[in-house]
Amino acid sequence: MTDTQPDFIPLDFVELGSGEQLKRADEFFEILSRRRTVREYSDRDVPLELIEKALATAGTAPSGTNMQPWRFVVVRDAAIKSKIREAAEKEERESYHGRMSEKWLRRLASLGTDENKPFLEIAPCLIVVFRITSVEENGETEPTYYSQESVGIAVGLLLAALHNMGLATLTHTPSPMKFLQEILGRPRNEVPFVLIPVGFPADGATVPNIERKPLDGIMQVI
Repeated sequence: MTDTQPDFIPLDFVELGSGEQLKRADEFFEILSRRRTVREYSDRDVPLELIEKALATAGTAPSGTNMQPWRFVVVRDAAIKSKIREAAEKEERESYHGRMSEKWLRRLASLGTDENKPFLEIAPCLIVVFRITSVEENGETEPTYYSQESVGIAVGLLLAALHNMGLATLTHTPSPMKFLQEILGRPRNEVPFVLIPVGFPADGATVPNIERKPLDGIMQVI
């Protein structure tokens, strides 16, 4: 048993009137409803201060036992982006031409994707999210708790923050992703979670003509 005593401070909470709540809800939904996965990027630069603010926002996510098991590696160097693209496309070729089932490939066909990932070099910034699986304190190793869920929530906040700034994103998950650990020199306890190109859409960029499920298709009230 631990003898650590919890330390509490007053909650900083601003209560809103019902009208303001609905107004904010509508505005936020309108912004996020226009978010799309983008695969065609301009090479136009993105100020680092925007990336920093988005990552600070992601860092506000809740996490199991407050261990904050995330690491965000921001890649802007062209040579490193090139290495990442080369390694990612190698894995993707094996996936598209052997690892993926016919059902999986049929799902991807409507998105028009293949093993070629030029956005990994064209986008001005890549954010590689790592999940920290364990920490070492006082000479002892301890696992992080609910790290998968915690990092997933943080990535959701990150995508929302970047879109709110007027930036385009893509959640790219070449599998396996161990090459990211190697190229970026991360320790064994940092496992690649997702690779996110960030930037401005290319002129004339297009996206698949697909629709999201309606509210009654994702919500149930009991």
